[in-house]
Amino acid sequence: MPVFVILTIVVALLGMPIVFALSFGPIMAFVLEGRENMIQIGLQRFFAGVNQFPLLAIPLFILAGEIMNAGDITRRLVNLSKLLVGHMRGGLAHVNILSSVLFAGLSGSAVADTTALGSMMIPAMEKDGYTRRFATAVTAASSIIGPVIPPSIIMIVYAYIMNVSVGALFAAGFIPGLLMGVSLMLMTAYLARKHDFPRREGAPSKQEIIRDTTQGFFPLLTPVIILGGILLGIVSPTEAAVVAVVYALGLSLCIRSLGFRDVPRLFVQASRASASVLLMVGSASLFGWALNMAGVPQSLATAVLGVTENPIIFLLLINLVLFVVGMFLDAGPAILIVGPILGPTMLGMDISPVHFAVIMCLNLTVGLATPPFGLVLFASAAVSGLRVGAIVRAMLPFYIVHVVVLLAITMIPDISLALPRWLGFPV
Repeated sequence: MPVFVILTIVVALLGMPIVFALSFGPIMAFVLEGRENMIQIGLQRFFAGVNQFPLLAIPLFILAGEIMNAGDITRRLVNLSKLLVGHMRGGLAHVNILSSVLFAGLSGSAVADTTALGSMMIPAMEKDGYTRRFATAVTAASSIIGPVIPPSIIMIVYAYIMNVSVGALFAAGFIPGLLMGVSLMLMTAYLARKHDFPRREGAPSKQEIIRDTTQGFFPLLTPVIILGGILLGIVSPTEAAVVAVVYALGLSLCIRSLGFRDVPRLFVQASRASASVLLMVGSASLFGWALNMAGVPQSLATAVLGVTENPIIFLLLINLVLFVVGMFLDAGPAILIVGPILGPTMLGMDISPVHFAVIMCLNLTVGLATPPFGLVLFASAAVSGLRVGAIVRAMLPFYIVHVVVLLAITMIPDISLALPRWLGFPV
């Protein structure tokens, strides 16, 4: 194992933030090896990694998500979900999941989903007779849909790192995200019958139907505009992000959920979030360059092909590796670190990079809801006031759903590839 990899792992375990550890390892290794001249090249790789036009979509989508989150959009989506599935047994649990599916098309962030919906749904479910543990578990389990259904920040990062079409990835994530949502609702339906969860009594009035449908219609146009523009070739992903910001801001101002005085604060919040993401991209670019210089991807490909040449068995093994990685790293950093290592191996085994992208993004996103360091777990604990261990125990049935759906997507490539292939993307 190269010296810089060992150094990176050591300093990360000692508590250095991963964003700095990724740069510290290679630079310190150059110093120890007496190759200080390589430091300048490494720093150039760092800035070149950030200075890419496609990455401009990241801060813009983050800003659009901040605007939507700060407005009255979450409540409108929840009310629309109640109208659609609130009559079922375990209605509010189904509402929670459907709201995550709808909210995914706005924010693309699992943590944002957890905090925005959790603060609203957990108290409402508890008031309706659910335990706080179950309400929190449903919120955490369904929030992982956020980064899978487009727009997705981590898919933009993956597309840049692996040189894959953003539009193809967005199209590929749509059906797997819906499949995850439907599967979670089936598990919830089973649990609802088993534990006799409450259901809404009586049908909504005509006024409620008109109000909730009207108020939910325009927020739901956001993903339609984004995806429609990209998939039809009208706008690039970066231009679609600009459209999303303008539409989100215009909608929020029109429904008076935001004022002009709120806009500067949202820009500051989006700037901070974007800076952390792009700093990670730069550090990972430096680390990935060092990996290629050391021949790590090539060595890994040779080692893997020596174990098995069966693509399905290989993907199952990689799923285990990614699942473990996802337990300790956030999805974005994990993609930036592991993607350049595994990408060449995928191509060598004739595995579609689009298919692998969906597997990787979903697997690592599931890791956000698994111990010991899942960010979604900590966010849901902060919202609910529960201990992480209690949430994990309540999530056990939903972990089964996560694993089954992930295996289905792994074993059946057409779940991911059918839509992008139908839209004409090379897969």
